[in-house]
Amino acid sequence: MHRLLERITDLYTPVRLRGLLMDGLYQIATHDKGITRMNTSRITFHHAPNSRSGSTLMLLEELGAQYDLHVMDLTRGEQREAKYLRVNPMGKVPAIEHLGGLVTERPAIFTYLADLYPEAQLAPVIGEPLRGPYLRWLSFYGSCFEPAVMDRFMKHPAAPVSTCPYGSFDMVIDQVEAQLATGPWLFGERFTAADILWASSLDWTMKFGIVPRRDAFEAYVARFMVRPAIVRAVAQDAALARSHALAAA
Repeated sequence: MHRLLERITDLYTPVRLRGLLMDGLYQIATHDKGITRMNTSRITFHHAPNSRSGSTLMLLEELGAQYDLHVMDLTRGEQREAKYLRVNPMGKVPAIEHLGGLVTERPAIFTYLADLYPEAQLAPVIGEPLRGPYLRWLSFYGSCFEPAVMDRFMKHPAAPVSTCPYGSFDMVIDQVEAQLATGPWLFGERFTAADILWASSLDWTMKFGIVPRRDAFEAYVARFMVRPAIVRAVAQDAALARSHALAAA
């Protein structure tokens, strides 16, 4: 098994997996960028390939963060085993541990990590005019977009606009499209962690046929997917998924 997992490093070169080993439930990979950063404390990232946590992997790569990767296979139900439930009782990914604390829920994770690495300039700092809009769009994802998408996917009957927490599916989608009109990113020329959350989510929701393929969304995702850090993260996630498939064969 160790030899099989070590082959992941041959599948992509920009990101180095060092000291790959097994530790009970988890595959552990240490990601060191070899760059001196303002923040040198390590992050533990709980991840499963082919899941929503892929966007957190993208963020970590964009930040140039140093992190230890704990990989789970969702097809085997590893996220529901006792060892991980002691970390996150909800049994969900992504989750990060840092300085003895646990952070879950992607808007919270993105806010935390982007602030942790200010030198990457992926988060407007407090006092910048964009700080408020930036936090708004991170929160809008979790409070409006995700519930609207899941209600549509599960074919739940639409609630009256006056009582639905997010208004309506069309209202949410129209708001996102209007925000992208300033282009090329959510806040014009300024690329932020919020773009990683939104572009990755629009990508998969369009692929699943939940969100309509509007021109603004497709152009936004296309710009995003060719960023070097995103290319690295996608390759890494695919390699991890292949390792699970090979292990199950």
